[in-house]
Amino acid sequence: MVNVKGKWALITGASRGIGYHAAKFMAQQGCNLVLHARSKEHCQKVLEEVLAMGVDAYVVTAELSDFAQIEQMLAYIDEKGTPIDIVLNNAGVQVAYRNEYLKTPMSDYEISFKINTMAPMMICYHFLPKMVERGFGRIVNTSSGIQLDPQQAGYSASKAALDKVTIDLGSKYEGTDVILSLADPGWCRTDLGGENAPNDPASAIPGVVVGAFIDDGKSGRWFAAADFYDLTIEEAVAKAESL
Repeated sequence: MVNVKGKWALITGASRGIGYHAAKFMAQQGCNLVLHARSKEHCQKVLEEVLAMGVDAYVVTAELSDFAQIEQMLAYIDEKGTPIDIVLNNAGVQVAYRNEYLKTPMSDYEISFKINTMAPMMICYHFLPKMVERGFGRIVNTSSGIQLDPQQAGYSASKAALDKVTIDLGSKYEGTDVILSLADPGWCRTDLGGENAPNDPASAIPGVVVGAFIDDGKSGRWFAAADFYDLTIEEAVAKAESL
């Protein structure tokens, strides 16, 4: 199992929900953090909490539908000289639930693909060469178990596309110490999942971060948080590596 103490992780959507819990968990393991949100104010609470755990951390901002802002965020991280070892692409958007799904506007697809597919892949493409150069890297892209739900076509299509490009890209690093994985947090009570979702966001831990700790050179696996409920990170890693 990877020891993440002293390593640096970039977590998108770190100010709330699953990203917030992932940030707290990684800090508990001694991992330094770059916390992303749309504004610094949104991340103030989690920043204070992880700093109190004794790790280094700072906040970066970008609207993920704006590729120029993403480029500026990545350039800022580079300028600070932060060696990103782990990426948790947690941020995402579910635009709307369309009961009249045959009238789904194409803007649903446009927005969903920008934030859920293209933004995380921009981040992957930026950090992968540096990970390869240093001989270590972990990327976990947040997937979804949604299916047979045309009412959320933009969201589900963008996540399916993210699955595809992650698996395909991961195949190029098979057998190395740069590993790409997918994580499905399940239907959680977040801003995206809504208040009627059955699962607390905390239940997604350790499932949504287990891909950062696996150490067997296998990329492209899809980890469902529900398969890791109530496990320690050591137990979760052992289970994940058996899949």
